[in-house]
Amino acid sequence: MLQPDDLKLIKHSHPTDIFAVRACCNDDANDLLAIGGDHSVEVLQIESLFSYRVENLVFIPFLAWSSRTISPAAGEDWVLELTAAGVSHGLYLLTKSSTAEETVYPFGGGLHGHHGKITDMVFCGGHGEDSSRYVATVSDDKFLMVWDLYPPPDAGSRASASEDSVSPSARPSPTAYVVPFPHALTSVASHPSTSKEFLVSDVRGSIFLSDWRSDPEEKEEDSWRHSSLVEMVEPYAVAGASTGVRNYWSASVSWRRDNIDIVGAAYGSKFSIWDISSLQGGKPRMVGNTFADGIQRFRWCPTYPDYFAISSQSPAKGALLHVHNINYVHAQPNVLILAPRPHFIRDFDFLALPGIPRIAAAIGKVITIVSIGVDSET
Repeated sequence: MLQPDDLKLIKHSHPTDIFAVRACCNDDANDLLAIGGDHSVEVLQIESLFSYRVENLVFIPFLAWSSRTISPAAGEDWVLELTAAGVSHGLYLLTKSSTAEETVYPFGGGLHGHHGKITDMVFCGGHGEDSSRYVATVSDDKFLMVWDLYPPPDAGSRASASEDSVSPSARPSPTAYVVPFPHALTSVASHPSTSKEFLVSDVRGSIFLSDWRSDPEEKEEDSWRHSSLVEMVEPYAVAGASTGVRNYWSASVSWRRDNIDIVGAAYGSKFSIWDISSLQGGKPRMVGNTFADGIQRFRWCPTYPDYFAISSQSPAKGALLHVHNINYVHAQPNVLILAPRPHFIRDFDFLALPGIPRIAAAIGKVITIVSIGVDSET
């Protein structure tokens, strides 16, 4: 167990409490970190400590990076683009570049968006233009909504539309493709190798691999990639919900970036790993114990993909992280204590910078960045 004095920490203070942390995984923007606070979104460039802030928003609990983002460190033609979700069901597309002023484009409110608390958001996967055109949100209203940020003038068409061809004031409003689920949803994930599927978790222990582009009436065999829906279950959570022991769980799902078949999630006090290529009744391949008081977030490391981390939502033992290696999943995790109680981690993410794996964690008004390994050359 590593205490704060044993860790090499970098800290950055934000004017308000921090509720969302999201690292950018783009190859030419892996030094960027976005944080969401009470009324602003701030972008940090880790190596140079460059900071850019969008003010006068609402409380921001979730963020997602667009694949269009290019760091100022990558060249003169840089672009910052990300979406933010507010507690009032509103969504925002935030854009700033080396050649254009900052724009804040609100969408998703009113009668056409979610009617419950938004619980997560992510851009579409893949490597084409769709990866910056579509963003998915989930909510406790039981809906997955996939938003077309740049719809063509004919909103009923899914034809390609260039985001640079329409000014913000004249552009058509984003439209949503709505996918209903039986229970309240907790998290959503995409994968860089596909623009067709999202992973969606609910409060009762199920994870759905949803092909949002498929026609529900079509049925294709022999490949999970062409299924409308594949369901994975966390048996302890499902059993507890079905017997009435506990009806709702904290839940977080994450997709391993180097292997589309590997899915990780944490429910309640346990984590689970699935291998989609060899599902056996939807049950996980590995199950382990984590925080007895419940989890807050599960994340795979993008640079050292054998590692994953889980945070606690309870301040009882301080701001804690469990770091696991999938090759030794039943061994005791590396426990990082980033701050003593009553502090706790509201959100965290792995940085995508090469080298020693680093985690950025939100603790109160401070972002704490910590390395989880030791350089082999030292």
